[in-house]
Amino acid sequence: MTRKLGRSEIEVSAIGMGCWAIGGPAFRDETPVGWGEIDDSESARSIQHAIDNGVTFFDTADVYGAGHSERVLGITVKPVRDRVVIASKFGNTFDEATRKLTGSNTDADYIRSACDASLVRLQTDYIDLYQLHVGNLPFEQVDDVLAVLEELVTAGKIRAYGWSTDDAERARAFARGEHCASAQ
Repeated sequence: MTRKLGRSEIEVSAIGMGCWAIGGPAFRDETPVGWGEIDDSESARSIQHAIDNGVTFFDTADVYGAGHSERVLGITVKPVRDRVVIASKFGNTFDEATRKLTGSNTDADYIRSACDASLVRLQTDYIDLYQLHVGNLPFEQVDDVLAVLEELVTAGKIRAYGWSTDDAERARAFARGEHCASAQ
């Protein structure tokens, strides 16, 4: 069973797979904010099992395991990329080597470079759904972020975008964007 993702033309399975856990450990200062040690082959088997059972929607973020979740997902779905929908997120900064979170950034240049880095880690030419992962972005910055995301749609790097926030007013502000398809 599939359905359209928000206002987009993207078809997704009714059930998706969240990929935070496959990222493994990550830290804010010395505090663990990710998952413990993980087995990448077990993660790949889980992803493949989901695909074999009709799951086509996979949700990850660049910050999950400081890029590790995107890497594992990308390697695993590469042979079936045309049959899956990848959602990833941006806005949190991190050091891949130490797996430490370093803050957040929503500047235009950062968004572009974060998207390019995610494309490399995911081993794909496009991200189906690219979501802002900073829940408290000031309202006065929304239009600037939307402009960059529309630019990425035009460039073919993303198909749609959304905002991972629990603030209804922020979600409504973002929904003005032409290619906004989600509020997570």
